[in-house]
Amino acid sequence: MTKITFEHVPAAIEQINCRLDKIEQLLDKLVHGKETEDILLTVQEAAAFLNLTVPTLYSKVSRMEIAVHKPGKRLYFHKKDLIEYLSTGKRKSARELVEKSKSKFRFEI
Repeated sequence: MTKITFEHVPAAIEQINCRLDKIEQLLDKLVHGKETEDILLTVQEAAAFLNLTVPTLYSKVSRMEIAVHKPGKRLYFHKKDLIEYLSTGKRKSARELVEKSKSKFRFEI
């Protein structure tokens, strides 16, 4: 095991987060049998997944807020794209905001 100095902690945490993401993806593959991005949802399924009405989903598609695939006349959504859409609306917790402000305004004495 490599010794980590205080200066290298942010880089080490980033590396741990990347590895954790990979582990979560592998576990998801094992549990669901295929990658999340391969799952295509219909309009009704996507609306239910996002907890939206179908007309609201259509309006979000027309405003290009949500990625959509349209082979022919039907609309399909990749589940991965919907998860990404939900993630973009995430609000930061008080702890995250404090940590961000501390890292942004470092005062050395």
